[in-house]
Amino acid sequence: MAFPATRMRRLRINPLVRSRLQETDISPERLIAPFFVRSGKGVRRPIGSMPGQFQWSIDYLVDEVGRLHRKGLRSVLLFGLPDRKNERGSQAWASAGIVQRAVRRLKSEFPGLLVITDLCFCEYTSHGHCGIVRRSSAGARRRWELDNDATLASIAKTAVAQARAGADVIAPSGMIDGMVGTIRRALDRRGFEHVLIMSYAAKFASAFYGPFREAAGSAPQFGTRHSYQMNPANADEALREVGLDIEEGADIVMVKPALCYLDIIRRVKEIYRVPVAAYNVSGEYAMVKAAGRLGWIDEAQTAREILIGIRRAGADLIITYHAAAMLNDR
Repeated sequence: MAFPATRMRRLRINPLVRSRLQETDISPERLIAPFFVRSGKGVRRPIGSMPGQFQWSIDYLVDEVGRLHRKGLRSVLLFGLPDRKNERGSQAWASAGIVQRAVRRLKSEFPGLLVITDLCFCEYTSHGHCGIVRRSSAGARRRWELDNDATLASIAKTAVAQARAGADVIAPSGMIDGMVGTIRRALDRRGFEHVLIMSYAAKFASAFYGPFREAAGSAPQFGTRHSYQMNPANADEALREVGLDIEEGADIVMVKPALCYLDIIRRVKEIYRVPVAAYNVSGEYAMVKAAGRLGWIDEAQTAREILIGIRRAGADLIITYHAAAMLNDR
């Protein structure tokens, strides 16, 4: 049967029709804006490798979140930059820790804001690794290793401290075996059954994290994170990781980074049918900003296309440094 050549084009020519037939949305409810929080007052320190991103003191953070909240922002993810670091990262669970103070202030100012707290220790430890490090007995060349089980105790304390401050969602990002079950048990025992866990379930050992490590001061002082973050070549392993976190009680699972792992996002969504988040990470953001500044691409259009692609792959939520720009363009 022959069809007129213009049959499909009729759906695209009229912009009113085209907008109403758009299959994939990136509404504000889908976006989570990350923020780096530090102590002090009146601080808005630019991050050189992430143009348009800043380290914020709590007073300025409240002002910026308020501005974006009026434009439709509904969710934030907080990373803390402590004044002091030690080998155990104990400022992560201190009641007066920077993230706990920021959470209390944001929930007081914006009760309807969904506040998500990253739970990792790389920003808090003097060595920059995501937990407690011990000397290794696994060969002469490898002198250290992450102590998985010792780290779980610190994870439990930090999750409770963040929930007590008012966090709606705890987001463990260290790729520590058993972290989700540990958090769920710790929260439930202390009456925080309502607090959700958004697990960095498939977090790859990626080259795209470089700008974040500048922003958070979290680069490892020795070694790499390859022993606990995932090999970028492994897709089936990512699915096993996600399945384990769901079994342990994760309410939302995350794939990080996003752009090189759209296939993982799609497979996770199709197999598990649970809420899926994707982290459009710092390196992905920095590339767009750099090319936009050189005039090689239309920055706003490129960012929007990237976010639509991540949504189309199956992500229900997107953590992205483009969130403010998307809201400002509305």
